[in-house]
Amino acid sequence: MNKQDRKVLACVDQSHFADTVADYAAWAARRMDAPLELLHVIDRHLEQGSGDDHSGAIGFNAQEHLLHSLSDKDAALARSKREQGRIFLNHLRERALAAGAPSADMRQRHGALDDTLAEQEDNVRLFVFGRRGASAAKTRPEGSNTLGRNVERVVRAIHKPILTVTEGFKEPERVMLAYDGSAVTRKGVDMIAGSPLFKGLPIHIVMAGKDSADAPKQVAWAKDTLTAAGFEVVADILSGDPEAVIAREIKARDIDMLLMGAYAHSPLRALLFGSKTTDLLRAATIPTLLLR
Repeated sequence: MNKQDRKVLACVDQSHFADTVADYAAWAARRMDAPLELLHVIDRHLEQGSGDDHSGAIGFNAQEHLLHSLSDKDAALARSKREQGRIFLNHLRERALAAGAPSADMRQRHGALDDTLAEQEDNVRLFVFGRRGASAAKTRPEGSNTLGRNVERVVRAIHKPILTVTEGFKEPERVMLAYDGSAVTRKGVDMIAGSPLFKGLPIHIVMAGKDSADAPKQVAWAKDTLTAAGFEVVADILSGDPEAVIAREIKARDIDMLLMGAYAHSPLRALLFGSKTTDLLRAATIPTLLLR
């Protein structure tokens, strides 16, 4: 995340969670002095039908007329969605600029969300999107911490850091790194040390899980690396289930943002050990930066 020409990409849908996504994306863009782009992806497969009954045998001329009529309705619906999306994105753009984003562009695309984001990632420093979206807002009660249906699929599809946010913006003041000594979390330490995103904020390093002989050495390396980069660091090794320990320490320390490694790519590993990423995302009620 050290190329100044790469952008922060905020993926938004037309739900009230979008304002929070825009707020956190603007915060990140301001901290990194990076351009911001607001992306609205419209699914090709429109879920609502006309509600008309087109069953039964009809003549050729009537059938041709019906097909033209349906095509016109589809085109009108697509135009309406594009216009609604443009107005919605313009509101978010103005919000992001008012929050201090150096610049903010907006774009609409048709397609599948995971495919669209994978196509964009070469030019992206950080992805930002809501842990819940429009579909979750309709089907799950307010305050539910159930993951939106797109989260896991999108996280597995892209290979850049991803900030998943919960509802309601709060500028981060304390950050926690869920550290396990793996290559991805060691890379995360280097990323934190070299990025302006968290400069000036205290970093809490927590290693949770079964006791390990080399855990003190691993944690000492992480603490020393961040201390040398100018960070105030608190580092602890705590026994217990990682999900429970991290969730407990977030509350006890009044943490505003969690950093953690994202999904292992091996399907076999996921089958044997389950996905701690998903468990922690469900347990953590604060924004979470997934390291890749």
